[in-house]
Amino acid sequence: MNLKIKFSRPGLYWRFLRRQRQRLQRRLSRLGVPDYAIFSFFAVVTGAVAGTAAVGFYQAIHLFNLLFFSAAGRWFLFMGGLAVILMPALGMLVQNLMIALAPETARKRGVLEVIKAVSFRGGYIPLRTTLFHFLAPAICIGSGGTVGPEGPVAQLGGGVASKMGSLFGLSDSRRRMFTAAGSGAAIAAVFNTPLGGVFFALEVVLLNDFHAPTFSALILASVTASAISRAFLGNTPTFSFADPYIGPYEQFYLYALLGIGAGIISLLYIHYSEALHGLFSKRWPPRFPRWSLMGAVGLVMGACGYFYPDIFGIGYDAINKVLAGELAWKVVAVLLLMKFLLVPLILHSGGFGGLFAPSLFMGACFGFLYALGLKAFFGVQVDAVTYVLVAMGAVLGGVNSIPISAILIIFEMTRDYSFILPLMLAVVSSTMIVQLLIKGSIYTRHLEQQGVRIERGREINILRSLQVKNVMREDVASIPEHLPLSNLFTLLIESPHGTFYTVNKEGKLTGTITESDWRPIIADFQNLQKLLVAGDLARPGTSVVREDDDLDYVLKLFGHENVDEFPVVSASDPGKVIGSVGRQDVIAAYNRESLKYNLVDGLTHGLKAVDSARDVNLAKGFAVAERRAPAEFAGKTLAQLRLRNRYGLEVLMIRPAKSPFGEEKEEQDFIIPAPDYLLQPGDTLVVFGKEEAIAATRNWY
Repeated sequence: MNLKIKFSRPGLYWRFLRRQRQRLQRRLSRLGVPDYAIFSFFAVVTGAVAGTAAVGFYQAIHLFNLLFFSAAGRWFLFMGGLAVILMPALGMLVQNLMIALAPETARKRGVLEVIKAVSFRGGYIPLRTTLFHFLAPAICIGSGGTVGPEGPVAQLGGGVASKMGSLFGLSDSRRRMFTAAGSGAAIAAVFNTPLGGVFFALEVVLLNDFHAPTFSALILASVTASAISRAFLGNTPTFSFADPYIGPYEQFYLYALLGIGAGIISLLYIHYSEALHGLFSKRWPPRFPRWSLMGAVGLVMGACGYFYPDIFGIGYDAINKVLAGELAWKVVAVLLLMKFLLVPLILHSGGFGGLFAPSLFMGACFGFLYALGLKAFFGVQVDAVTYVLVAMGAVLGGVNSIPISAILIIFEMTRDYSFILPLMLAVVSSTMIVQLLIKGSIYTRHLEQQGVRIERGREINILRSLQVKNVMREDVASIPEHLPLSNLFTLLIESPHGTFYTVNKEGKLTGTITESDWRPIIADFQNLQKLLVAGDLARPGTSVVREDDDLDYVLKLFGHENVDEFPVVSASDPGKVIGSVGRQDVIAAYNRESLKYNLVDGLTHGLKAVDSARDVNLAKGFAVAERRAPAEFAGKTLAQLRLRNRYGLEVLMIRPAKSPFGEEKEEQDFIIPAPDYLLQPGDTLVVFGKEEAIAATRNWY
């Protein structure tokens, strides 16, 4: 079943919001409120909303935990204690049902989705994605899944901030900033670590793309979210332990060795996680449905939890037991192995959750075993508590490639500064080991496996930003599969199309006919014309693309199949052909976008000197100009305006109108707009086209 969940946008509702927003902007302008004051206010509101969402997510986890282990457990009273084995499996099956109902939304998960939204969608995260990934991870963790809340809560915070940015009519660059701020604020709330949230957004979401206004927004949002979290969830430290003792300075090399060991564990974890991802996504046998895999993983999780209950859920209570020395070393070793193996199993089989809490858990277990080994094998007397805390930060930094965030998160969660030096040494050692042997973080590696390459927050694969619907040809040759051969040959002669698609009585695609399919029977046409129909010549199992697929995927598909075009099917009705896309269409789109990006790269600074009275001739017959958008363009997207079809123009860049919610600067920056960019009154367009088309734009004034 492939039911696509949609949220409607009633026109009256959105027009009302737009009028209210414009009225508010006019009032603020009349009052002379400084831009930075409004910017700061919006950052605080973003933090408050993200913090409240994070608190709600934590409460949802507790609610589902009660439902699965108390309410639902009553149905299995006859099983006694064995009933706990079924709870994670039940949770995984519920998640599988959600995936079946909304498969596209389910794919947009966790921190990766926030990175992609911030990098090349102007910070836009659909509301349905935010709601889905609020519910699914809460079910996973609440039913006993041994994963963390951080990835989902980062997506939740970024999602609510993105929605607020859209409601307030922020530009793409400003919404991008506040989406990252919302993500970091949610992390700050869930860990009660404001500085950790700030640097999480910088290191992970923004990929170290640092700007001063962004930093201000991150700080204000994270501090506000932490205050909200402390008000609702309390202000006690997450971990309780005796005063740590770092030991003499001549033993600091032991912390460096601890960091190297943590780096090796992080490296093994990343490779194991990627291997499982490849197995489940590419090489899993089709005869075993996804629900059976998720159910089996849930049963394994439940069986582990039956014998070792500390493996259930987030795991902070178990970490406190390790810090207090309440667990035998054999139990700690088993818990480390279980966490290492189970987390990727759950996440890559289809479960939802984050990596931070599992990283802390594995680090705590490793640090305990390391300290115990120093005493048992080398007679070195060390404080196990210190090594547990340091190893937590080292594994967190190594697995996620976030050295600064790891140091700050451990420091803020423990509220103890005494072991900061060994913590820094171990975290840097661990991160260095990982970065020497693999390039990039676990997040950027997963993005590259999806074909997404990002440098300093910008997506550099041009075709990833284009979808099939942008280039597809709607004039497609669909024929009934029972069409007689004589009629088919008449069409072949008269039609300009080289590819025909056969459809059944319900209008569903059944096959493809190309020249290579019908040419061999020309010699026997007289004998076969009354025996064969179109369906007999059609090749079944035709590869299809959807209108919302990106062209990078389509180009890779052309590389694997020797065809000239693919049928395009509707996203809501996968069997219905709505168009076609050819190899040359993709190549032409690439060349066009490449030209646009090269022009943008070379003209970003030069165009600041171009005004509406001057056009710049770039080549014979072509020019570029800067034009104020006409009033009738306001409130419409570039896709709706269809400037290429109506005027023969390409919009290279847009200089957004100065907004009360923008930065305080003399001149707004140019942006490269997406097709869904909503034009605002006062926006300036940089347009490219033939000289006569450019000349006609002077009538816009």
